[in-house]
Amino acid sequence: MLKSLHTRQNQIFLEMLRNRREALRLRQADLAERLGRGQATVSKVERGVRRLDIIELRAWLIALEVDFASFTAELNGLLLLEPTPDPRLRARRGRGRGRGGGGGGGGTSDARYIRDL
Repeated sequence: MLKSLHTRQNQIFLEMLRNRREALRLRQADLAERLGRGQATVSKVERGVRRLDIIELRAWLIALEVDFASFTAELNGLLLLEPTPDPRLRARRGRGRGRGGGGGGGGTSDARYIRDL
């Protein structure tokens, strides 16, 4: 399955983050310092090698002096202008969810997730 990491939609998201950093005249190292991370992490995110979860995104937006709701509204507006994502991103009908084939019944993948926390 194609990951959303490799879509035009994700590219737009990453461009928004990078453009804001550059508008503030911050180097990757400057943003990394604000985040308490290494410059390599900022680079990996901006290149699309590493993903941000929603909590990390909030921290990045605070570091970039951007309102979370405004950012997501702008992102949504830009994404509406794009064609629908690759059909390989959509769930297939008639197949079970996840590798266990069940719908969250506490299979081994759930146990593995909890253990890894």
